[in-house]
Amino acid sequence: MGQFSVVSNRTLKNKKGEDAGRLKVLVRTGTTVAETSYKCPECFHEEQLNLEWQRPLVVTCSKCANKIKMEKLKDEIKKEKKKEKAETEKKLMAFKAK
Repeated sequence: MGQFSVVSNRTLKNKKGEDAGRLKVLVRTGTTVAETSYKCPECFHEEQLNLEWQRPLVVTCSKCANKIKMEKLKDEIKKEKKKEKAETEKKLMAFKAK
């Protein structure tokens, strides 16, 4: 990656499951400071912060206190697939009940 050891630009979902916010994180090589900017998916407040880099990175919205957690991407994908599978099974059960 050269200049950065971590580069992330994530879309965030609100409690309704809609894409409504974002989280950008840059960690320069050789530092432990995460240059972070976010748009809260709940209240739409935008802010830039410098935080100590750690996994998972948790950012708390300074306006509504919503906690924004940046998990490893593979963990996010696993959660999304599990949710999709549960929804498919629920639809299948409803279809069989008819």
